[in-house]
Amino acid sequence: MSDSSTPRVRKIAINTGGGDAPGLNAVIRAATLAALSEGWEVYGIRRGYMGLLEDVVDDEPGFFPLTANAVRGITHLGGTILGTTTRGNPFGLEVRQPDGTWGKVDRSDEIVERFREREIDALIAIGGDGSLSIAHALHLKGLPVIGVPKTIDNDLSATDMTFGFQSAVEVATDAIGRLHSTAEAHQRVMVVQLMGRHTGWIALESGLAGGADVILIPEIPYDIDRIVEKVKQRDVQGRRFSIVVVAEGARPANGEASFLDSTGRYGGIADRLATQIEAATGKEARSMVLGHIQRGGEPIAFDRSLSLRFGAAAVRCIREGSLGTMVALQGNHIRAVPLGDAIRDLKRVPLDSELVVCSRQLGISFGD
Repeated sequence: MSDSSTPRVRKIAINTGGGDAPGLNAVIRAATLAALSEGWEVYGIRRGYMGLLEDVVDDEPGFFPLTANAVRGITHLGGTILGTTTRGNPFGLEVRQPDGTWGKVDRSDEIVERFREREIDALIAIGGDGSLSIAHALHLKGLPVIGVPKTIDNDLSATDMTFGFQSAVEVATDAIGRLHSTAEAHQRVMVVQLMGRHTGWIALESGLAGGADVILIPEIPYDIDRIVEKVKQRDVQGRRFSIVVVAEGARPANGEASFLDSTGRYGGIADRLATQIEAATGKEARSMVLGHIQRGGEPIAFDRSLSLRFGAAAVRCIREGSLGTMVALQGNHIRAVPLGDAIRDLKRVPLDSELVVCSRQLGISFGD
């Protein structure tokens, strides 16, 4: 129980922000049940912070009680019962101006005030680097926050693993494995584009496990000539097909990452590579973008367990008065780390990491 120096907790709230990831519902369930066991009231906020700004969100109450019944049987479910958004930054919400154009307005003070009005003692904010940066900024404005790291990219440096990552790797590995037989049957080059804007963890781990011949990640700029060389080398060896796995944020040594459109979404690199490889080798090359399939579906056992541990640990942090922190997996233990430190740096693939070294030993090309 809390000691006399720790303020008494009566109500907490939970929200999810940014891209979804397998395991979100498990965090919500664990945090809700752990908080209820403390005798606290628990509330859910729909679609990030929008449920505080709007009474009704998607025809449902924007702010509502989370009971044991509300979280029953959701551990294995993908998505999030609270909904999420990538456009819900209260420091710059998009609004339509009187002249019909779109602009941005800062409603962060309003968010903090709404929390005070509802007498919420702490917020469990579940998100990636963007959502947790917002949560940290709100904490600096006086909102008591505990962060839970969520991103399939596994790119938060303060935690050894983020939930959702291993499920995404499992999906990607399965897809890569299924492409081997069709690639070999048609003697094609298959280029598989995976998520990973700034880091290549998904591409690296699934490419290695799935038996890729080439893995391209943002951390190692590639040379198309080296990729073509690898494909031709396999032909000489009688292996007349190749599997190329590429993170969406990979870039050539003399250029920039591909962008799909003016919004800055990453994309198009698989199509570009397939065209270049086909022109240089004369082999048929096809591209496949796995996209949001990596985010969907049920979390695997590892992510369910990690999510439940994170949710319960977030409640312990609140009980102990450890606010402004993020729960993190370090070794075999869940620890609280300062939220500001947790979001400071992205966790990029080290060029000398054991995964990279192992891949090179197995003859996998990184295009360099």
